[in-house]
Amino acid sequence: MPTISVIVPVYKVEPYLNRCVDSILRQTYQDFELILVDDGSPDRCGAICDEYARQDGRVHVIHKENGGLSDARNAGIDWVEANSDSRWLIFADSDDWVHPELLARLLDAATAFDLKISVCGYQETEGADPAVLPENMRPCRWTPKQFYMEHFVNATVAWGKLYSRSCFRDIRYPVGKIHEDEFVTYRLLFAQKEIAVVPAPLYAYFINPKGIIRSAWSPKRFHAWEAYDQQLAFFTAMGDEELVKFRIRGYLDNALANLYTAERADNAAELTAEIGQIEKKIRMLIPLAWKHGCIDFWPDFDFLYRFFPLKTRAYRLWLEVRARLERKKNA
Repeated sequence: MPTISVIVPVYKVEPYLNRCVDSILRQTYQDFELILVDDGSPDRCGAICDEYARQDGRVHVIHKENGGLSDARNAGIDWVEANSDSRWLIFADSDDWVHPELLARLLDAATAFDLKISVCGYQETEGADPAVLPENMRPCRWTPKQFYMEHFVNATVAWGKLYSRSCFRDIRYPVGKIHEDEFVTYRLLFAQKEIAVVPAPLYAYFINPKGIIRSAWSPKRFHAWEAYDQQLAFFTAMGDEELVKFRIRGYLDNALANLYTAERADNAAELTAEIGQIEKKIRMLIPLAWKHGCIDFWPDFDFLYRFFPLKTRAYRLWLEVRARLERKKNA
């Protein structure tokens, strides 16, 4: 049986599917199986998947009713559990593609350090292959905290990581969430003492203007906040104030970014209730961020003044008076 199971959820990516699958089948490391999960795609994706399975015995196809990305990933994991003896799992999104040495480098890194997760770099691209430098192919070891804080996006996404199959023994992706990675990846990473990292961008993240993350503003973006609440509770239980501060500030910045986007969206007139929810969340997060030392008053002055004008003006006045007194004292 193959050593690695590659799981690719497939939905409405007909123009890009061949590029993704071909990049996987061209891997220098060949001891893998490819599970293509046709998530009820209404175009020719299902037929394309079936054709690959007819041509290559390593390819297996699951056809299912549309259930979303989490449900498709879970279907792939469950298929592996029921049908395969592979030791490792890796995910790719069906409009992305990967470097020919992705599997070889990640497997070598994980086994060389005897770790359960290895991660590669990625690069956003509109179609060009990421530039890979030889010196960035050398693997290194990171703590999960270090990786989470210095490479937050990469520490959040599911793809571009080789996982020991045991990592998913008791965990699956939450169905119906568009930010499903946010609920799961950090838990997998922080269950490890260390992870292996290959810095090179061996994963090409396609910037697709029609993708679900880059579509018009939707209240489904609130799903990320549910994940942030869980992360905040997780880090609080760990007793790691540095991670708590990092998560609070990221949460606040996300809420502010959502407010900016929603207020300028084409359907802004229809988002009155949602904008009110965002404003309420920001008013809750600002005092929390202040308490944990996540606010930098002068750079953050504009949004502080918008949401807490009286307190902000009073604090600014206190700072100015204190500064004058200091200057007078030192004169």
